[in-house]
Amino acid sequence: MRQLSPTGQQAIDDIARRHGISTDAALSMLDAVVRGNGGMAQFNHPEFGGSGQWMRGGMTMVSDMFNGHLKSRVDALCFELAGLVASQPDLLRTGSFQSQSQNGQEQFSGSGHSHAGGGGQGASLFVAPPPDWWGPSLRWPDSTGSQNGVRYANFAQARRLAIEANGTVTIYDTLDHQIGGFSQQQSYGGSLSFNSQYGLIDVASLPVVSVNGMEPVGATPHQSTPAPHQAPAAAAPGSGNAQDIFATIERLAELRAKGVLDDAEFQAKKTELLGRL
Repeated sequence: MRQLSPTGQQAIDDIARRHGISTDAALSMLDAVVRGNGGMAQFNHPEFGGSGQWMRGGMTMVSDMFNGHLKSRVDALCFELAGLVASQPDLLRTGSFQSQSQNGQEQFSGSGHSHAGGGGQGASLFVAPPPDWWGPSLRWPDSTGSQNGVRYANFAQARRLAIEANGTVTIYDTLDHQIGGFSQQQSYGGSLSFNSQYGLIDVASLPVVSVNGMEPVGATPHQSTPAPHQAPAAAAPGSGNAQDIFATIERLAELRAKGVLDDAEFQAKKTELLGRL
C-alpha cells in the first residue's frame, strides 16, 4: 500500500483510537479494504483474531466464529474504512476486488475526503505517486528495464521508445518495429540495441521525437511512418534480357504476397519493367 499523506495518517490514527486498536491494525485493515474495492476485505492480523473476511451488508467471519463482539468490532471498523476509501474514488477499480494498477504500478490519487477524525475537503488520503520518468505524454509501457545506467520503456501501441541516459530522456519513434529484447555494449551508458523482425537494430538509427520533452532542434513536423522497404532494384535499360525482367517481376510478386509491397507499388514497378522489353 502506498504511503499515507499527513492527512491520511491523521485520519487512520483517529479511527484506531476510536475503535481501540493499534495504528498498525488499522492500516492492515485499510489495505484489505482497498484491495477489496471498498466492498469486502480479507484480512489477517492478531488484533482481529488472525484471518477473516468482511463483506459490506453481508457476513463477517473471524477465526473465533462464536465471538460476536469481535465480529461487531470488525464490521464497524471496516464500514468506517470503506466510507473513507469511497471518498477516494481513484483508489477503487470498478468490477474488481483489487486496487487500481497497471503493469505492476499502483495508481493512487485521492480526490479528497471529509471525515470527523481529521482532514478537510480536498485532502488526499495517500501521498501522490512520483511522475513517471518518461514524462506525461506516454502512459503505461509494455516493457521496462535498465542496463548499465541506461533505462528504457517500450510503448508498443504508441510506437514509442523512451531511453534515459545520463539524466537525459529521449523519446524515439519505433516505426513498424516489433521490439523484442534489448542489448547494450558492456560499458556505462553504452549504445543500446534491440531485436525486431528486421534483426538487431541500433536505437540511434530511430527518428527522435523529443529530448527532455522538447522537439529536437531543426526537427520537421513528425509523423510515424513504417520503416521503408527496399524493393529489388530494376535493371537499367538494356542491361538485362527478358528472362531477368520476368524473374524480377516474380520477386516483386512475392513481396506483394508478403505484404511488403501494396498493389499500386507492384503494378507501377511491373509496368516499368515490362516497358523495357
